[in-house]
Amino acid sequence: MKPAPFKYHAPQSLTELVDLMAELEDAKILAGGQSLMPMMNMRFVAPDDVVDINGVSELSFIERANGSLRIGAMTRQKDLLASPEVKDAAPVMREALCHVGHLQTRNRGTIGGSLCHLDPSAELPAIASLYGATLTVAGREGQREVPMEEWVLAYMMPSIAPEEVLVSLSLPVWLAGHGYAYTEFARRHGDFAITGVGALVELSEGVITKAALTVAGADVKPTRLTDVEQSLAGQPANEETFKAAGAEARKIDAMSDTYVSAAYRQRLADTLVQRALATAADRAVGGE
Repeated sequence: MKPAPFKYHAPQSLTELVDLMAELEDAKILAGGQSLMPMMNMRFVAPDDVVDINGVSELSFIERANGSLRIGAMTRQKDLLASPEVKDAAPVMREALCHVGHLQTRNRGTIGGSLCHLDPSAELPAIASLYGATLTVAGREGQREVPMEEWVLAYMMPSIAPEEVLVSLSLPVWLAGHGYAYTEFARRHGDFAITGVGALVELSEGVITKAALTVAGADVKPTRLTDVEQSLAGQPANEETFKAAGAEARKIDAMSDTYVSAAYRQRLADTLVQRALATAADRAVGGE
């Protein structure tokens, strides 16, 4: 199939983009196009206007300053993988990106596109949740910041008005030498994960001083395990601690679909939390 007729727009600056979105009543933004174009071809969506933002160069950047890693919404996934700043400040993002689609889709896909599409199993929203990222959106009345925990309103529905655009996201940088891991289970490599888990760990003499855990694919949005994180602080980084964390992760709310049951996703969350924590703890003490 081919898409329904639409008008094409190609703004060249953020100001032009914001003004255009404020004037159009039924518009979709085209970034990488890896989700939008198939949906338009199958006529799941049929916008009156398509706004191509590939010419808005100010939305593509990676910069580190003041303890944060800031990434522009139009930054390609391949550029995140190649970035020395991302490798140094957020290595778990690079690990998660290796699970995103395939080489061809990463060449075009953008971090902003993934955050706005919000597939429950997508890796980049999970990483944003893991770091407690702050997202910046812009409209005619200016910019505003949205914490990641408030970004997801419902299934594949971000907290952004039709006339607004995502500009960037900011991740707090963890201490050098922290441990990290992202692991997931999918039917085939490149498929959306049935369940995935991201972990960050800081250790002091074998004791966990700080931890972050997020489960993707189990619910309609990434699930940050804040209670488990708090219980990990002060505990030894050993198998017993990780098993206890996995048992708590098994209690999360999970959804069923045509492929697997909620109970299956909960079981995966248990197993993957244990694996992610063990890998992260090993890396925190210098193991790879």
